[in-house]
Amino acid sequence: MYVLRNILLLLTFLGVIAQIACYIVEPGPTVRATKGAVWPKPQRQISSDSFYIVRPQAFEFRVVAENCDLLQNSLQRYLDIINGSTVSQPISKNLVQKRHYYKPWRADKNFMGYLDTLDVLLTDPCKDIDLPTHEMKEQYILNITSEGTGTVLSASTIWGILRGLETFSQLLHATDEKALQINCTTIFDFPRFSHRGLLIDTSRHFIPMIKLFKTIDAMAYNKLNVFHWHITDDQSFPYQSLKYPELSEMGAYTSWYIYTPSDVQKIIRYAAARGIRVVVEFDTPGHTRSWGEAFPDLLTPCYANGVPNGQYGPMDPTKESTYSFLQKFFEEVVKVFSDQYLHLGADEVGYECWESNPDIKEYMEQHGLTSYRQLEDLFVQKLLDIVHNLKAKTIIWEEAFTNGLQLRNDTVVQVWKDWSIGGWKWTTYRATRAGLQVLLSACWYLDHLSNGGDWQKYYDCEPTDFGGSEQQKELMKGGEACMWAEVVNENNIESRVWPRASATAEKLWSAKDAETKQEAAKRLEEHTCRMNKRGIQAQPPNSAGYCIL
Repeated sequence: MYVLRNILLLLTFLGVIAQIACYIVEPGPTVRATKGAVWPKPQRQISSDSFYIVRPQAFEFRVVAENCDLLQNSLQRYLDIINGSTVSQPISKNLVQKRHYYKPWRADKNFMGYLDTLDVLLTDPCKDIDLPTHEMKEQYILNITSEGTGTVLSASTIWGILRGLETFSQLLHATDEKALQINCTTIFDFPRFSHRGLLIDTSRHFIPMIKLFKTIDAMAYNKLNVFHWHITDDQSFPYQSLKYPELSEMGAYTSWYIYTPSDVQKIIRYAAARGIRVVVEFDTPGHTRSWGEAFPDLLTPCYANGVPNGQYGPMDPTKESTYSFLQKFFEEVVKVFSDQYLHLGADEVGYECWESNPDIKEYMEQHGLTSYRQLEDLFVQKLLDIVHNLKAKTIIWEEAFTNGLQLRNDTVVQVWKDWSIGGWKWTTYRATRAGLQVLLSACWYLDHLSNGGDWQKYYDCEPTDFGGSEQQKELMKGGEACMWAEVVNENNIESRVWPRASATAEKLWSAKDAETKQEAAKRLEEHTCRMNKRGIQAQPPNSAGYCIL
């Protein structure tokens, strides 16, 4: 008994010591940031200890081949970024007191001199009216050499040049002497997936234009290339239609919270200048309650005890007037939004109102429909035909596939559920086995918050980890991080999205298993400070730390 008591006391003592040890920390940041490391990680990079000093006031880009306004504007934008990259405050008190006039790099054997020019070699013609497409090429080569062969950024397309300019700007890092250093580097880089997106919901909370512009800026800093604009939903209809202005007049929260045709064009052009597509989503037949404020006949009246109860459900798929309206509406949409793809939603269609409505039941009996899934299929098929005849390609959420709808071969399925049987992997396997292209979002829902550096759970997601053949994996076209706006508005959307979406960006750009989370954390620490320096209110990624701004 005595021995047992002593053992228990010893175990208790060791437990207390272990608890105390948990609270013993060393001073300094939890994760020490890299210097001049690129996010997302390039496909191939060779660097050396040799380096140049860049003087922003003397530095310039020199176009040596094709040129256009789009390129010139991009070069000026990155000159402004480089000019803003210098340290605005001293890192150490001793630097000001002891080394204000001393340039220690001049005595370093690895110092190669001053880099005052980067040659920009674009081989294919570009035009100011160019818009990025789903087939755009983003490959580039960047050479910062010490061999006398020059420093060159080369690409066949303007989009590759844009990605290379971003990489070049990230290679620059501040020295303790408030100068900019760049190590000699050779990079051959290209994206792993062609579709690398961010969904922003502007219905649950209206997101002002200035915040959308900043979101697009941050996307460019992370080499994301698709702005998925979930522009309307049940709660509000902020899109100002030219054909049906009543939709926003009655369906928006207020007359101030709308996106005018001019606003939409500004977003499209602003994004295009950064190599980013704008894919708009008008979700149907569900998530459409705000449409009914102006056009209630579009929706299905709900019944209780045989009489209408004043509530409305999804769009009414039994009326030809519904499709006539959608035909005219989407004729406008494909002209206003110039991307080849439209997102039609088709998710979370509740059947309760259809089940309660006697007119719906009568229609189903007359047409031999025995399930509400068949009724949903009828609607989706007609809508897909409308959009297909308008020469647009379509993206839909996964329910249209998992509910057994017969989809066109060129329909893209966006997988978002991770709690169904088999999760996203099983859905992706089935969709690709059926020959359909897939986008993944299930493991990148930014509105699902965790404590601390939850970017790591997004970094753990591997889009091709669903089994299947190599042919099936080729149908995985990429994915999107999704920021649904129930709990974000203009005041917190930046810090909720960034740098968490940066993890998705790297998984979609970089090679599979390009880096461990431990090493990626160091680069993300630097990249977050870099985004802060550029005006993006990204939250700290890795617990305690600091940024020099």
